[in-house]
Amino acid sequence: MHVQSLLYLSQSFANASSPVLECSPEALAKFLPSHATISYAVPVAANGTWSKPSPAFPAPNVGLPELCAIAVNVISSPTSSYNFGLFLPKEWNSRFLASGNGGFGGGINWNDMGTSALSGFVGMSTDTGHLSVGGDASWALNNPETQTDWGYRAMHGSVELGKLIAQKYYGSKIKYSYYSACSTGGRQGLKEIQMFPEDFDGVVTAAPAWWTSHLQPWSLEVGLWNLPVDSPTHIPSTLFPAIAKEVMRQCDPQDGLMDGIIQDPESCEFIMETLLCTPKSNSSTCLTAPQLKTLYKIYHDWSGTNNTFLFPHYSLGSEAQYPFLFNTDAGTPSPYGTSWISNMVLNLTDTATSYSWFTGYNISSIFLGDSLNPGHANADDFDMSPFARRGGKLIHYHGYSDGLIPAESSIYFHKQVLATLIPRGVSVPDFYKFYLVPGMQHCSRSVGDAPWYIGGGGQAFTLGSTVHGVPGFEDARFDVLRAVMRWVEDGVAPREIVATKFVDDVVEKGVRRQRKLCPYPERARFDGVGDPDEERSWSCESLF
Repeated sequence: MHVQSLLYLSQSFANASSPVLECSPEALAKFLPSHATISYAVPVAANGTWSKPSPAFPAPNVGLPELCAIAVNVISSPTSSYNFGLFLPKEWNSRFLASGNGGFGGGINWNDMGTSALSGFVGMSTDTGHLSVGGDASWALNNPETQTDWGYRAMHGSVELGKLIAQKYYGSKIKYSYYSACSTGGRQGLKEIQMFPEDFDGVVTAAPAWWTSHLQPWSLEVGLWNLPVDSPTHIPSTLFPAIAKEVMRQCDPQDGLMDGIIQDPESCEFIMETLLCTPKSNSSTCLTAPQLKTLYKIYHDWSGTNNTFLFPHYSLGSEAQYPFLFNTDAGTPSPYGTSWISNMVLNLTDTATSYSWFTGYNISSIFLGDSLNPGHANADDFDMSPFARRGGKLIHYHGYSDGLIPAESSIYFHKQVLATLIPRGVSVPDFYKFYLVPGMQHCSRSVGDAPWYIGGGGQAFTLGSTVHGVPGFEDARFDVLRAVMRWVEDGVAPREIVATKFVDDVVEKGVRRQRKLCPYPERARFDGVGDPDEERSWSCESLF
């Protein structure tokens, strides 16, 4: 472990706080407002297990530190309520860390909270007012108050009450408050910055689903492009690997190093006509001309009448995750699109028998969704200057091989922030850093051996319930959460962040390769001399 890491960890726990209240509903209920109720408060022994499964987070936590596990129910309106959980570790580093959710899913994210507690944080997560898996928004049908809980209210309310409980439990103030999450969780983090800039000192947001009223219809549109299954334009899922192979064959060498990583997909000149079948081709490895037209749509922005921009395109290299939205072999588009339109925009009670996505759905649903903004979920207030003024810091990253939320949507968001704040004299890099992660898929893991692990929201639990930080490299250059903490607490802004790929994504097998991630729009360049698997052989360079 690095010397810097040892110093950082020792400083974090040198003045660790211990509880002054019992871990019981009776002790914790005394100071809560009337609309909030302690559902339970349970002590968990050191190296303990915690299992409160939900559809969104079914896995248990193991190897926990000694802590108090709490759940709170909050009445948010006459027709809605939400729950949130807290992990209050016995040895507390005086910091608060909130986690987020995924898709339309509802459930307390005990998994990320466990990761937080292992590093000494108070961990907090909300169920956003319902229980469901990520692709199921049926709970939202004719239910605007619960939509609002999901959109922003449950997170903010949980943060406020969670902080109150933590400070009473330990009898001391929270020194710093942080947030780290991906996908819908990334959107929740941006929404917090935009609506409640005082909630967090530092935020790490990854692959944020920030433009909900366009992302979800795009998720539907992508599927409709590949339907019906008997159309000559339909690309069956059996051809996805052939597309991925050809993209890698063309784009990998164009970045100057053949290593199974497309370093800059937007700079790749992809000649998709090489995928066309010839009279002698094996039809299982090539596309017809009608199928090629469908593929063309995937790699180009979605536009409406008069070329009105609607949503960005998939990046080259994201093919491994096509099955999430583009696999329509079963004859239906993705529920991430249909569930949004039917339950939050059109309020359709029977889409199974009385509604056709091919004939009933049209582009007007996008503009209706814009006007309704169900749950006020869109995180599209690009004026984040109140957060900047109060000293808040934001690190935003997105995997270039994301097949659920295109990386281009984060590039678009970043550019909108620049366009909003630069004319007002706000120096965006002073509070907001944006990074692209070549080869990383949605939130975690990667294509081939591309380095992806930086200790972001949800990443540690992907590698194991007891993993936290970046094992062996627990300092601010390798760990994105520590990077934002260092920025907030010491005033040291991050430059590059080093991503790690463990062999087979197993920590115990050691490091396969590491590579620098650069603040946008800089790019990582190989020096052409050293070992390309070592981060010291790479440097961040400006494009101009």
